[in-house]
Amino acid sequence: MARTRVRTAVPRLLLRPRGPVLALSAAALSLLIAGCGSTDGATTGASAAPGGSGSGSAGSGKPVVVVTTTWEGAFAKAAGAEDITVIVPQSVHHAPDYDPKPSDLAAVAKADFVLYAPFEPYAAKIKEAAGSKAKLVEVNLDNDPAKAGAEVLRLGGLFGTKDAAARWKTGLDGEVGKLNGELKSAWPGGRSPNVVAQAFTGWAAGLAGATQVGSYGPEPVTPSQLATLSAKKPALVLDNAHMTTGPVLPDSGAKQVEIVNYPGEDLDLLKVYRDAAAELKKAMGAAG
Repeated sequence: MARTRVRTAVPRLLLRPRGPVLALSAAALSLLIAGCGSTDGATTGASAAPGGSGSGSAGSGKPVVVVTTTWEGAFAKAAGAEDITVIVPQSVHHAPDYDPKPSDLAAVAKADFVLYAPFEPYAAKIKEAAGSKAKLVEVNLDNDPAKAGAEVLRLGGLFGTKDAAARWKTGLDGEVGKLNGELKSAWPGGRSPNVVAQAFTGWAAGLAGATQVGSYGPEPVTPSQLATLSAKKPALVLDNAHMTTGPVLPDSGAKQVEIVNYPGEDLDLLKVYRDAAAELKKAMGAAG
């Protein structure tokens, strides 16, 4: 059974808008990490894992993986990782604003792999500051099924868990096919609805078989974009729940659907697709 850990400590968010910086010196960090002793971070083991620091999971040879958020965590779990520590609490919707703690650094120091996304600027600094020998892996966080499946297979190759990754991808393909069929059956009037999608929710339009007629973000919609997108008369607006700016096309008559990209603490990426399908079906029923 996968031993996933999700930190639930209340985060200390930086007061400045973006780009948290670790202000501690290397010497101070070493003392802090040494002083942490046993933490709730990744478990160390006796055998060498395929990726980096040689810890492994309880001597099993399976990698110890530290991820910045539950999104990377879900990709790691799908790829076959069993010992996963999540740094950023799920309650933090905008991961780049998180202020890493000394206990986070201690977890990284024991990892074989550290997974992060390019929009999380502190990931490389965490690894460097902690003196970790872990392999730093940039993850393409895109829930488009084809891209997600390819990324999971890539991670499985890095982790030495190709078979588990392949099994998960087979499950993904089956689940997406099922949901796509259900959503097409729910099209208003039997026709593919026109939708406008936020920059990171286009995958949900594809899941529904919807016709994407425009996109916006991640910046707020400008008056000129508002006029252009409204003129396309979309039935639905697929907003990003993690970066929402409120009603996107308030006077267009379009139903706004909040799409959630980040999995929960169970790190179940398939549930993200199921939840999105449920919201889309509800919205299409209301639009019909």
